[in-house]
Amino acid sequence: MPGTPVTVIRHQKERIAKCSLRFLHDRPGFRFLRASAGLRFDGSGYLLLAVDAPPLCADDRGHPLLLLDSTWRHLAQLERCVIGTPIRRSIPGGVRTVYPRRSRIFDDPDAGLASIEALYLALRILGEDDESILDGYHWKDAFLASLR
Repeated sequence: MPGTPVTVIRHQKERIAKCSLRFLHDRPGFRFLRASAGLRFDGSGYLLLAVDAPPLCADDRGHPLLLLDSTWRHLAQLERCVIGTPIRRSIPGGVRTVYPRRSRIFDDPDAGLASIEALYLALRILGEDDESILDGYHWKDAFLASLR
């Protein structure tokens, strides 16, 4: 169980069967919300993972984590659910996803990671290196090897 509370807002079109976070639904410390047209989540004080933000660091400890789970194409729509003033942070550079992306209609950002990869790295940076977060992730071993 992470010491850092984690809230995940999932886009309504995201298929749970393909979701890299699906194995965390029953773990304590995780809250999953399904986005809808009327959902408004006050992200004030939350660390919101975003590609185009200052890097996350150990000094960010003590804040809950907010993760938006979506395809890159739908991310802007999902971001509109978040109100307030979240603390936008990115995963420091140099880490590449091992998830095999195959979008023919949208260019994924080079720094983009699978949600589970971003979550694991964020918690690790915050001092919670728990590889069991990746249990159930098909590319767990390849991802961990890429970090060495």
